Amino acid sequence: MSADTHVEMRWSVLAGGAAVLLALGVGVGYVAFAARHPPTSERNVHAPPTEAATAPGPATAGPIVVAIGKEARARAGIMLSAVGSGTLESLRRMPAVVEPNAYRQVTVTPLASGRVTRVMAELGERVSQGQIIAELFSPELAEAEAGYVSARAELDAHDRELARVGKLVDLGSASRQELERVTAEHASRRTAVHSAAARLRLLGVEDDAIEHLGAGHAAPGVTLQVRAPLSGVVTDRPANVGLNVEASTPLLTIVDLSSVWVVANVYEGDFGRVQLGMPATVTASAYPGLTLPGRVDYIDPRVSPETRTAKARVEVPNPRHELRLGMLADVSLGTATGGTPKLTIPAAAVQTIADRSVVYVANPSNDRELIERTVRLGDASGDRIAVLAGLEPGEHVVVAGSFYVRAERERLGLGEPAPTPAVSAASPATATRIAPQAATVTITKDGFTPSKVTLRAGTPARLTFLRTTDETCAKEIVVPSLNVRRPLPLNEAVDVELTPQKAGTIEFVCGMAMLRGAIVIQ
Repeated sequence: MSADTHVEMRWSVLAGGAAVLLALGVGVGYVAFAARHPPTSERNVHAPPTEAATAPGPATAGPIVVAIGKEARARAGIMLSAVGSGTLESLRRMPAVVEPNAYRQVTVTPLASGRVTRVMAELGERVSQGQIIAELFSPELAEAEAGYVSARAELDAHDRELARVGKLVDLGSASRQELERVTAEHASRRTAVHSAAARLRLLGVEDDAIEHLGAGHAAPGVTLQVRAPLSGVVTDRPANVGLNVEASTPLLTIVDLSSVWVVANVYEGDFGRVQLGMPATVTASAYPGLTLPGRVDYIDPRVSPETRTAKARVEVPNPRHELRLGMLADVSLGTATGGTPKLTIPAAAVQTIADRSVVYVANPSNDRELIERTVRLGDASGDRIAVLAGLEPGEHVVVAGSFYVRAERERLGLGEPAPTPAVSAASPATATRIAPQAATVTITKDGFTPSKVTLRAGTPARLTFLRTTDETCAKEIVVPSLNVRRPLPLNEAVDVELTPQKAGTIEFVCGMAMLRGAIVIQ
């Protein structure tokens, strides 16, 4: 083969390879172009949305619906009640303590010094006015009786002398001046007798006994009798036989329990609502059916710096002595308000989620659905609370088992509800969400730590109580003004949610009201 032939073959091979590479390049370019520019029909079908279509519209939150079937409702004890309309009672319920009526309480002391020889009244015994309750050996009494006998004898002798001088003056054997002197001495003797008799009366000696003593029918005695100044119950008896006492030494304390004082703690925020003479009702957990009427007859002008409360006193009759001194009670102040009826629901229907109060309303078109509704609440009275906005008359809300519905809502992870309804057209439709406050109170053997918590008004708050010991009476936490009573299991956090609306002080106590703390709202 010649050289020319070799050259011709190499060029043909190079030409063929170039053609193959060109074809591959054209194919790849076409595929890429087709991917970037599909046919018109395909572009119309798969075209991305325009900017106007993708722009987000205004966010609207729909209602939260919790679906619970009839069987599940029955197992959870869920019950419905219609939204009612009526007037609430403007009541303020406050914790109180039964105290003795200070006007009917007497600490009995002897009228003279001496030694106790007998005590005729036991602790807790009922005594009557004038009853002898103790006797003393009293040299002071013996001295007073002897002084009276002596003064009476001198007066009797001077009576005879005055009569004799008077006869002598009539006969001219004595001067008028002598008669005047004897008359003056007689007046002095009579005054001494009256003074000695008055001293005996002060020591408790009866008038009949004084007359017999002065007439010589009775010998001076040394036994001083102590009588009950009023009818009542002996609540304290420090006196025992053999005790040497002075005139100011307490022997017994007697209290008339036919009426008692119930002293309530009025919170600072309620000062404007509590007035002298307003009606009051006293109840006690020891007697569920007992209701005692009364009126506020005293309001302490002083405010306790620790609890920011003032004392209000209600005097109530206690004819059967059901109320015992030191017993815990509740005082409800106020009467029915009347006026325009308001929508009311049971307080048990309301659940608090963050800074909102919600209820669960039955869906009239689907008996499986419960709709969460944010409401605005007004004053509470007893177990009912006024609804200012968020509900309509005739709607049915969950009144028993509402906590179960709330738990089911949280388990399902449902979203945020619609905005809180406004009370009036002038009110804003939505409110700016405020970060909630949080505080923790630890219960130790020394009490609440801290015993005072400061919160801001108008901001939702969560107060957590944690009991860390069994050496405490705080097995429950009670917030009277919020109608909150919760058990405190050992080492388990218990949350109390609230949204304080105005400055003031909210008191919290243990279940026995022995340990106290305060939430100061600023």
